[in-house]
Amino acid sequence: MRAHPVVAVAILILVGVGVKLTFFSAPIAAAGVSSTKTVSIDVSGMHRAIKSLPAENFHDMTFVFSSGG
Repeated sequence: MRAHPVVAVAILILVGVGVKLTFFSAPIAAAGVSSTKTVSIDVSGMHRAIKSLPAENFHDMTFVFSSGG
């Protein structure tokens, strides 16, 4: 029976991966309290500062259908 060595190798690989994950897992990172400061932006001031934005005109061919002729 040739299946027994294949099954034994597969079991050894699975056990090895399980042992590795158990004993060599990465530590859980913890963030400091000072890194969670809130940042606020005054959007209304940006809207007042912008008078007009540049625009680019292009020939939009999104819905072009053949005339069937």
